[in-house]
Order: sequence, then C-alpha cells, then structure tokens
Amino acid sequence: MSKLDQKKFSDLLELIIILAFFFLIFVIYAPVSVWSEEQEFEKESRFNMKNIYDVEAFYEQLTGSYNPNFFEAMKVVNSARDSLLGDSLYIGEQSLTLFGREYAVDINESFGFNYDTTFGFKSYRRDTILDTTVQIVMFSQELGRNDTSFTQKKFLSTYSQDPNYVANLGEEPLRRVELIEYYKTFIPDSSIFTCPLSGDQYLINIDNENKKFKVKSPITKENPYKDPRFLIFSLKSFGHGEINDGNRSWD
Repeated sequence: MSKLDQKKFSDLLELIIILAFFFLIFVIYAPVSVWSEEQEFEKESRFNMKNIYDVEAFYEQLTGSYNPNFFEAMKVVNSARDSLLGDSLYIGEQSLTLFGREYAVDINESFGFNYDTTFGFKSYRRDTILDTTVQIVMFSQELGRNDTSFTQKKFLSTYSQDPNYVANLGEEPLRRVELIEYYKTFIPDSSIFTCPLSGDQYLINIDNENKKFKVKSPITKENPYKDPRFLIFSLKSFGHGEINDGNRSWD
C-alpha cells in the first residue's frame, strides 16, 4: 500500500471514529430528551385532569349534580366566583344567570377561599413590616412583684384593661421581615379539556345517581400515542391515567 493510500485510509478511519463518537453521544442523549418531553406532557395532562375534576366537584357543590357538559360547568363555577368577588354577601342560595339561562346555586362561605387555593399555586414573599414595641409593667401574682415585658402596640389596650396593669414605660419602632404565604390564582379555561399530547378531549363519565365522576386520558393502551423523534426514536404514551371519584391512578 502506497503512502498516499495509507494516508487516505488513516483519514477515513479517523472520520469514522469521530462520526461514531458523535453517534454514541446522540444515542445516549436523544432518548433522555424524548423521555423528558414525555414526562412534561404527562405532568401537564394530569394537571388538566385534576382541574377538570375540581371544576366538576365545585359544580356539584353549587348545584347538587355533575354536568356532562364540562364547558358549561366551568362557566358556572367561574361566574359564581366572579359574583362572589363583586359582592362578598353573595352567599347561600342564589340565582345565577348565564347565556339567558338561570342556574340555582348554593354558595357556602368557604367557596371563595377553596376556589382560590384549588386553582392556585402556593407562593411565598417576604414583606417588611413596620411595627411598634411597647414596654409595659404588670404585677405578677406568682412573683409577688412588678414584672417588665414587651408586647406589640396593637395589643396594648388588652393589657391596659387588666387589673394587674401598672404602667407603660415607652414605645420603640420596630422593622421586621415576615414570610407571607399566598396563592397565585388562575382561572380554568377551555384549554384544560384537551390533552396536550394528542389534542383529543378527555373522557368523562358521570353517575349522578351515585354521585360519582371520572375523568380519563384519551390515550389508552388500546389507543396509544406515537410520534417519531430524531428519525430512529419515538415519543410514546399509553395514557396518563385517570381520576375516579377523587382517586388518582398515579398516586
């Protein structure tokens, strides 16, 4: 073999090694990317099913039965919350008018709070609180003498009415940071009724006689989903489960 042929062979071998190296990286990381995508779709789909179930559960609380028309149920539930926001006395048996139709609803006092926490993401923030600390003197029966303590100014009136209250020694402004828990509420819309992977609507089954409701993924073992990825791989799903009478299949 001539030196020229040896060099060509060496260059070709080096090229094959480089291509094999990149192919090895590809076959390692491509499936990871596909699996990650599958998990994201599964997470979103199960989030949708949870919200569908919650909407129907609220509708049943308001009207006494589940509604096979999810979009109607969603609008009634959202409208009830809007009415409560506009009027804090919108409690008890009420008449809700939507699209020329009246719905008899029964709104309990905790409906607004439950709606906001159910359709919301728990979050935290740090707030700077300006407060005033008061140094007071109280007569202690146990010690048999006056005792000094500190309290917030807003509680001063409570202590001053106590027969053991002696004196206020002074006030001092106080700045403190407090961790506040709150919910970022969202409003359920029609998009949650569509599977983000297949684009099909979720399957619901209602038994109002026994007060049962089930929502199920449109993707099943009998009707799986498959979508090609990177020529040699596929994004696959055999379903995202179901929620049957409050019980989630993925728990």
